[in-house]
Amino acid sequence: MGGSQSVFSEQELSDYQELTYFTKKEILHVFKRFQTLDPDSVERDKNAKLNRETILKLPELQVNPFNDRITTVFSSAGDGCMTFEDFLDMMSVFSDNAPKNVKVEYAFRIYDFDEDDVISGKDLREVINRLTGEQALNDEEMEQLIQNILEEADLDDDDSLSFAEFEHVISKAPDFINSFRIRL
Repeated sequence: MGGSQSVFSEQELSDYQELTYFTKKEILHVFKRFQTLDPDSVERDKNAKLNRETILKLPELQVNPFNDRITTVFSSAGDGCMTFEDFLDMMSVFSDNAPKNVKVEYAFRIYDFDEDDVISGKDLREVINRLTGEQALNDEEMEQLIQNILEEADLDDDDSLSFAEFEHVISKAPDFINSFRIRL
């Protein structure tokens, strides 16, 4: 196994740099993190497709209540399996350098559990359940919270949040950027 520089050609690194929010050095670091998830497979084929369980070995994803949605959204096949390019996209979006609007777009896709391009009461219920974990709300508290969210954010009164409505709410959340990241 030679130096990691030899894994990618200069052209590949330049292409990755243009498509991400990373420097060439950071891209190589992301590749090392990808490689540590399944060294044998990635050693044989740098474009190996790793299954969801393998991707979820990443410590930051292990503790994330949305880890299955994250792997699904960033998987080019939508099955939770990832190639290095999928993994690089994910790490790029979760990097400190990614702009807020990109992070918001992916957060919307992650929270849209039924993938119908709106965040409905059912999606909100799932988000809240995952965030509260052991301290689950009772039905009355859950309904009240969902209604409060929709009252505040559902500007067109259709009982769901469009991307624009979601974006508007997130713009008021100062901690969003800090919570939507994975450090290299």
